Amino acid sequence: MVPFTSLLIPIILSAVLVFIASSVIHMAMTYHRNDLRAVPNETAVMDAMRPFNLAPGDYAVPMAGSPAAMKDPAFMERMARGPVLLMTVVPSGPVNMGQRLIRWFIYILVVSVFAGYVASRALESGAVYLDVFRFAGTTAFCGYALALAQNSIWWNRNWAMTLRSMFDGLIYALLTAGAFGWLWPR
Repeated sequence: MVPFTSLLIPIILSAVLVFIASSVIHMAMTYHRNDLRAVPNETAVMDAMRPFNLAPGDYAVPMAGSPAAMKDPAFMERMARGPVLLMTVVPSGPVNMGQRLIRWFIYILVVSVFAGYVASRALESGAVYLDVFRFAGTTAFCGYALALAQNSIWWNRNWAMTLRSMFDGLIYALLTAGAFGWLWPR
């Protein structure tokens, strides 16, 4: 076992590398530009929804409320008539990118901590680069990518968007694995 404190440098370096890679992916690469689509006649849709003054949160339309209510003929009619929506309402106004980037970096640190923890319990000091790469990378991939499929399975998120994000997770995992393999205690 490797003392966890000896992994602080690879944890921080891997977080910085992932943060930089994610910035490049989302600002310079183009494959995420079509993840979301605009609704037809966006202004009319926004004008129609504005009077409801929806608080930020996740909503379903129609909403059954319970498994029993899902069998109610009135609910089933609303589902058949549509539209069926799963939507997230965010606060109005400018996007606070600083706050989102801070939360993203904290998340990256958490994934790196778990990757380091799992590798430190499985491997000794001086472990072979590829063994460290395998443990840290697999754990990081789980943290960055695997849970994303749930959104497509349960919430009908676009599979193409989910798979692109999982590909990003693979890149992040490889960077994390490389940092740990390189800086693993000897």
